[in-house]
Amino acid sequence: MLPRDLKAGHFDGYPPEARKLVREHLPALQRLPLSFVPSLLREVVEYDFKFPAERNSLRRELANLSSLSEQRIAEWFRGFSEIRLSSRLEHSDWPTAPAQFVEQLSAHLWTTHQLDAWSKASIAYADRLRAVTPPEPPPIPRLGITVIGQGVTSYDEPVFRKLRPHGAYFSHVRPENGLKLLLNEVAARAKAHPAAYGHWYIDGGLEVDHDPALTCVSYGSLEPARAAVLRKMQSEIGRPGMGPETLRTLLAQVRPTDLGLPGAGDPVLNRFQIKLLTEGSGTQIFSTTFAQWAAREALRRAQPLTLLVRFAPRQRQKPMNELLSAAQDRPEPDLIGSLIDGDMGAYYNWLNQQRLAGESQSSFLAWFEDHGEAVAIGPSMPRGTESATAIDMSQLLSWMI
Repeated sequence: MLPRDLKAGHFDGYPPEARKLVREHLPALQRLPLSFVPSLLREVVEYDFKFPAERNSLRRELANLSSLSEQRIAEWFRGFSEIRLSSRLEHSDWPTAPAQFVEQLSAHLWTTHQLDAWSKASIAYADRLRAVTPPEPPPIPRLGITVIGQGVTSYDEPVFRKLRPHGAYFSHVRPENGLKLLLNEVAARAKAHPAAYGHWYIDGGLEVDHDPALTCVSYGSLEPARAAVLRKMQSEIGRPGMGPETLRTLLAQVRPTDLGLPGAGDPVLNRFQIKLLTEGSGTQIFSTTFAQWAAREALRRAQPLTLLVRFAPRQRQKPMNELLSAAQDRPEPDLIGSLIDGDMGAYYNWLNQQRLAGESQSSFLAWFEDHGEAVAIGPSMPRGTESATAIDMSQLLSWMI
């Protein structure tokens, strides 16, 4: 079946809001090449479980496609139209299962040496789309905070070396109540500028008391779900013919209730957490990887106005079979290794925040927990400078914001 043959009934199995959205723009989809449409439908079918920023972006994309003339459609999708597809792909049930089609398409492009052509067409489309639907600026400047080094009593090596050239390094920040002050600032922003999924607190360990206005995800609270994912991975890996692609497909079909997440909980956040555990590499076994990937995905997908990420100690490296086992007893923490992970993670968090709209006005703070070292980046902070002045966390925040 080709896109021109699409009917409203093909989307009966989609969630309610996704079904309504795709039917509104069905005439536009019917004009597009098959090498493109399933990739778009893969996003549409998840519409009910997407964050507001993602929904807005998808609506704008579909509205733009509906507005294009036949001539513009031909120009925009010439590269996709030149992709040769197999009869098997054309006759697959791609409207119902677009994600599976995209996986099969990837293999087809690889074996037929068309991957470069498809990538070129995708980049050209993304560039055109970005030009006509530029990202919307945030209502207030973004604030990112990363806390590293939990549990480390002493460390002689310099920290935040990659961040220091971009902001001001402080060596004598008073650490008393530092985390509480940071959480209070995040909560104050959430109350002053309420936005659905706009203010986040991600913890690589057990979350501490925080304001309910914050969207919170933590490694500790997902322990039962992580164990369930590891058990499923272990059971599937032992099956004959099981490979990484097949395992990924199986994990993509996992639902929140399969892992013990409350069915009556927040469906958007539950789906986000499931994807962290089933799509992230190592998020099930390393707390620092979990915190880093959760921050990356929150920034990419939810595009929050405020994000506080706290890294916690991860377990020491072990043979992979032991790490995948959900039956470990009190794994030994690697405090210094976790500090190093968090230090690099802070840099990645800043980079990912800078990819969002309004980057020139955004601020970022990285702090060595319970120690006096911090780096502050923002329009008001001179780049590449150092200060040995004793200050407390609230004063530092006031200089930044």
